[in-house]
Amino acid sequence: MNTTALIFDMDGTMIDSMPYHAKSWVEFTRRHNIEIDVPDLMRRTAGRNGAECMNELLGRVVESNEAWRLIAEKEGIYRELFAPVFTEVAGFRTFAGEARSKGLKLGVGTAGDKDNIAFVFSHLNWQPAPHAIVGGDEGLPGKPEPAIFLEAAKRMGVDAAACIVFEDAPFGIEAARRAGMRAVGVCTSHSADELAGPHVLAHVRNYTELMNSNFLESLHAS
Repeated sequence: MNTTALIFDMDGTMIDSMPYHAKSWVEFTRRHNIEIDVPDLMRRTAGRNGAECMNELLGRVVESNEAWRLIAEKEGIYRELFAPVFTEVAGFRTFAGEARSKGLKLGVGTAGDKDNIAFVFSHLNWQPAPHAIVGGDEGLPGKPEPAIFLEAAKRMGVDAAACIVFEDAPFGIEAARRAGMRAVGVCTSHSADELAGPHVLAHVRNYTELMNSNFLESLHAS
């Protein structure tokens, strides 16, 4: 099936934010006197929605209102840390603009909540806006479940098989597979081996590499 849409994860894929999510977990757990292995927590939570992250952190099912209150505190710390150094993954906006110019629809499928989405778009200055944005606080299960990506495809009015997902985390790569979508691994925080799969078309460190490989032209030609 021809490619008609691209779906981007947000953190670590559109923006180089994962180190600051790690730092925010350190500060959040310090404030709450919780001892954690941060790299292990990041492996267990990257791609999960906020409530799922709190369940993982605390090792129990946290009541929904409490979970979202706690994650709001953690994400507020993240935004304070990342705002002064906000950085896109190199070439993202240029790549997205070229994709749109070739007639592809663009979607965002993130476990981030509405506040983080608003924060990113206020800094990123990505114009025009994507055709669909699906967040992790809309009642859908987080990755590796495919629901977020499938909802993005639905909102764009395209078949799942016609979508390519861009992801930086193993759970996201797996969610793309379960959704019946192809994927590109963006190796900002994981290795190509960690983002592998039969549905993965390429591994890159950034979008400049992808443009230099004529990725979009190869899709257009097919």
